[in-house]
Amino acid sequence: MFGMLHRSTTWVGATAREIARAVRRGDTSATAVVADHLDSIRAYDRIVGAFREVRAAEAIAEAEMVDEQPGLGNLTLAGVPVAVKENTPVTGLATWNGSAAARSPVAEHDHEVVRRLRGAGAVVVGVTRMPELGIWATTDDDGAITRNPWRTDRTPGGSSGGSAAAVASGLVPIAHGNDGLGSIRIPAACCGIVGLKPGRGVVPADIGANDWYGLTENGILATTVADAHLGFSVLSGRTPQALTPPGTLRVAVSLRSPVTGVFPDADARKGLSDAVRLLLAHGHGAVRADPVYPPALAARVLATWFGATSLDAADLDRAALQPRTRRHVALGEEALRRGLVRDADRAAWRERCRNWFNDGGFDVLITPALATAPPAAQHWSARSWAANMLVNTRYAPYEAPWNFAGFPGLVIPVGVRGDGLPAAVQLVGPPGAELLLLGLAGQIEQAAPWRRHAPGWPRMAAQRR
Repeated sequence: MFGMLHRSTTWVGATAREIARAVRRGDTSATAVVADHLDSIRAYDRIVGAFREVRAAEAIAEAEMVDEQPGLGNLTLAGVPVAVKENTPVTGLATWNGSAAARSPVAEHDHEVVRRLRGAGAVVVGVTRMPELGIWATTDDDGAITRNPWRTDRTPGGSSGGSAAAVASGLVPIAHGNDGLGSIRIPAACCGIVGLKPGRGVVPADIGANDWYGLTENGILATTVADAHLGFSVLSGRTPQALTPPGTLRVAVSLRSPVTGVFPDADARKGLSDAVRLLLAHGHGAVRADPVYPPALAARVLATWFGATSLDAADLDRAALQPRTRRHVALGEEALRRGLVRDADRAAWRERCRNWFNDGGFDVLITPALATAPPAAQHWSARSWAANMLVNTRYAPYEAPWNFAGFPGLVIPVGVRGDGLPAAVQLVGPPGAELLLLGLAGQIEQAAPWRRHAPGWPRMAAQRR
């Protein structure tokens, strides 16, 4: 239990649940909590480069407003510092979308998910970096390289790379992200944290100029399943309830990569095996069963991805964009011109996935989260389109099909790889399975708790009485 806040105490490193409980009880104030986290960001974000903009003065003022609210005891996220991905409007800030060339004007209104976070008592301390237009699974631009707190020579993933780096380093307890082809789950896996992509329509989307034809969903990154559940409840407009362990489940186990010729390495296979053993120990049934990824699926996903990017870039100065982005946009325009982006393709794949779960009697699918270790942290934005495509598809092939289907997906850590980076698995369920996935993940966490932050982080360790 927390005691009263003393000068030697910092709330950096505490969970969102711990912070909110302490603020509601009066054990500390939202202002003190936010000040602690701003001090940490000021001192240490230079190492990981998670934030595009920090709202120091504004965040303190908003924390003071939280402290003054008469209904403080009813705020789910009372005083919790949160970070928001920079492609999501926050009042008073430009919406950067990954680069100065893609930046939108200063937002006059919060996005609905930001409004919900604030309404629950959270304080937005800043916006986090992403690759240009959210295209890639690495995070950098001309001005900065965002780095993985586990190993700063490695990427934290993308496109919600800044949010994942901020959470894994303890700069914030939870962060918002969004996921179009794995952009929450891939960074979560890279950084050894929990990342939830809800199913289609569960959380308000409307991301950027479009929601990538329904591929993109807003979600949450956290260090614990309980915090992920808390954040999801707020984003989805639900009253948080106790997360209950699921009954006995039938779990499909698959190593098969959706990308032909890409295979998981030994550490990825071991991570999956370890997770399955934990599930079996909880009494769940597990059977080896691979989803059928038809040959045409990859082409349809790519065409949709390209087309969505071209819509995002429609009002931008094409010449100012990165060369890799220009190539991507041109391919999208061609895909749209040829009629290759079709609602019918997404509907057919969604139905096929639903039938696969139903026909096999599967409640959950478990796969590796990544095929290999995260790639190097470098200026991928200056590399060719082909080089970026190659590295992205080789290390992170498992997430995209479930965006195309609109199914919920969750990534959780499962120990450490031989190279010292985190291992992780992905849990996927049919529509409406978010709480089931969280409940199952909670059982794994209880049986084999993971390191909540990267080694050596947070640099301002939480001290409790």
